[in-house]
Amino acid sequence: MAVPIPLERSQVTIGRALEADVRINDQRASRLHARINSNHDTLTDETVYSITDLGSTNGTLLNGDLITEAPLSDGDKIVIGDNLFRFDMLDEIDREFQQQIHRLLAHDELTGLLTSKSFFSELRREAARAHSEARPFCVLMMDLDHFKEVNDTYGHLVGSKTLEKTGHVIKQALRAGDVAARFGGEEFAAFLLDANYAQGLVAAERVRVAIADHEFSATRQDSPDAAATHRITISIGVAAFPDDAMDPIQLVELADSALYRAKRDGRNRICAYRPSLAMTEGPLPARRTS
Repeated sequence: MAVPIPLERSQVTIGRALEADVRINDQRASRLHARINSNHDTLTDETVYSITDLGSTNGTLLNGDLITEAPLSDGDKIVIGDNLFRFDMLDEIDREFQQQIHRLLAHDELTGLLTSKSFFSELRREAARAHSEARPFCVLMMDLDHFKEVNDTYGHLVGSKTLEKTGHVIKQALRAGDVAARFGGEEFAAFLLDANYAQGLVAAERVRVAIADHEFSATRQDSPDAAATHRITISIGVAAFPDDAMDPIQLVELADSALYRAKRDGRNRICAYRPSLAMTEGPLPARRTS
């Protein structure tokens, strides 16, 4: 499926490296494979584009030909490794349409949060930025407790509404610059910018309390006049960059490991991957799902 990549900077690099502006998971692509350049032509008062191969191992193809550097025209086809890109010159209407399509692809339809694929893309960018600027950040993995009981007791429509509202509650509990996603089912994730372990645990506790305190709608489809509510809790695992790992994928795995420890220890609680680095960690009072 095609995903639009806007060229919003004068130089956009493509490659496997975390620091690439457009990162592609392709072993046939070099770490920094190619660069797309944009320059303003003062004679025509237009922006002109070109592509430069950055000394890649397998080369960059433009319309089937290997190039070192070449101008780009509307509709040109670029091949890097096993990835095919098409260069399109879009007017404002086309650009807005492509952005709307991209938003639909990048966000979960039910909750409005990022999809797991988009989350990993943003996380890789943040990890590269945090590494270059020596800034900390935290990853949270979250899972609703006993969610199956909601579906079994109230039906799947209430279950879907619960997931939708959970996404909203998580987003409200986090700071404006933090990034949240739905991984699928009742599992959610977030990464917190400029947050060390202690700050990550404080944010995780805000999410935990917000979910536990929220009254979710439990109105049944077969009896809409009988308004009802239910409660649910959430378990959260936390991992920190660079304390636990430098690789963003590994950070998610470590936070997920901490999440399952929180589940084993009784649910409705927060666990850090390395409690010795998170002195504020401790057991939290469980709340029963009503």
